[in-house]
Amino acid sequence: MSFDHDKLEVYQAAVAFLALANQITERRHRGRGYLRDQLNRAALSIVTNTAEGAGEMMPGEKARFYRMASRSATECAALLDAHGVLSACDPATREEGRRLLLRIVSMLTVLAKRHQSSA
Repeated sequence: MSFDHDKLEVYQAAVAFLALANQITERRHRGRGYLRDQLNRAALSIVTNTAEGAGEMMPGEKARFYRMASRSATECAALLDAHGVLSACDPATREEGRRLLLRIVSMLTVLAKRHQSSA
């Protein structure tokens, strides 16, 4: 038994990014709690909005959830940049995260456009 979102490649990628974000934020950097919290929230938002979009019946609403997930992915890219500038993340992990986020945004854009056009 599975939910609709379980079948989406973008959902699997979002879960993979959530794990990577958690790996990044497990490093304790004094005075950087705000940065850790924001990255964790935005990464979780990609996962949850993608799942909500997959479970939505109305095409326009599906597209809206996928757009929200995409915005959260873009926010995560900016937060990875902030982590990099503040030396809170190693460059290789940051680049891995950015590659995964580019893939996620690309897939979410396709899904949003597909469902928006059928709304």
